[in-house]
Amino acid sequence: MNIQERERNMTENLFKPYALNNTIKLNNRILMAPLTRCMADDELVPTKAMAEYYGRRAEAGLIISEAIIIRPDGQGYPNTPGLFSEAQIDGWQKITEAVHKNGGKIFAQLWHTGRVAHPHFFDGGDVLAPSALIVEGSVPRMRELTYQTPKAVSYEDITHLVKDYAQAAANAIEAGFDGVEIHGANGYLIDQFLHYDSNQRIDEYGGDPENMSRFALSVVDAIIDRIGNERTALRISPGAYFNIVGDKRDREVFDHLLPELELRELAFLHIGIFDDSMEFDYLGGRASSYVRANYSKTLVGVGGYTAETGSEAIAEEQFDLIAIGRPFIANPDYVTRVREGSELVNYTDEMLASLV
Repeated sequence: MNIQERERNMTENLFKPYALNNTIKLNNRILMAPLTRCMADDELVPTKAMAEYYGRRAEAGLIISEAIIIRPDGQGYPNTPGLFSEAQIDGWQKITEAVHKNGGKIFAQLWHTGRVAHPHFFDGGDVLAPSALIVEGSVPRMRELTYQTPKAVSYEDITHLVKDYAQAAANAIEAGFDGVEIHGANGYLIDQFLHYDSNQRIDEYGGDPENMSRFALSVVDAIIDRIGNERTALRISPGAYFNIVGDKRDREVFDHLLPELELRELAFLHIGIFDDSMEFDYLGGRASSYVRANYSKTLVGVGGYTAETGSEAIAEEQFDLIAIGRPFIANPDYVTRVREGSELVNYTDEMLASLV
């Protein structure tokens, strides 16, 4: 057996079809992870180059789009695409058509950055968050913009946010997406409600695990009501690691949240972590291990895995699907290369400057 044959055998389970539910079946278990590229135009409309970029990667079992802001005040990075105007919907439709033409499936990742939004992007106004707690630092790619103290959202704000998440999901389906992944991870708005460091409310949206889970579940339920549970997924970060400081009480929040999510029969649950070798004392180890122990439905792992280590994790039932990030930037034909046991092109940061 030569090297290529051995590598193919090591990853064979990645190429078995996988049914998310009765509505959506994936050709393989390799997902393209959401990758922020900041390549939309100045009106946050997806471009022709983006359609070509996604279309070339359609061999993934499922593409999860780069994070897409649900409304103007959700923007925290330059030139991140939106899904709240007709022009943006039309732009995304060209992308979903390119992916479907090449035999792929794609979910839209719905995003509001919460307290790491910046009013520079939406002509002033309030930065919204669960509590009026500033995060130190500045906007990536625009270091001259430092973060602002947010406004603690009112009940009226929360009502509008939930409606706008649901409308963005409906817009995604109109644009041809196969479903949506709600971005509830990585220190952004929904995640900010789920951690004590960023949520110090004492009303029905804070103070205890049930209240702190309420906003996330309200968004999930509103989207399910609009587009169906089989087209609704969620990304979460039980381990606080990005723009949030961990608190041992956070585990109690996710102890409450995970059984509630399991009842909702989501398309999948996706771990939000940059490096899944990270361990969290209050979770008893890795975030993915904690979630797997408390959630029995379809789980997506991510965070530094190769095809080989991801295949091994799936074989050991650590999760059901594996999401691959930067290697997909460097290798549009990533799935073919892995299937054939071919050498991968190494990712470099210079590749972020263009869409290929």
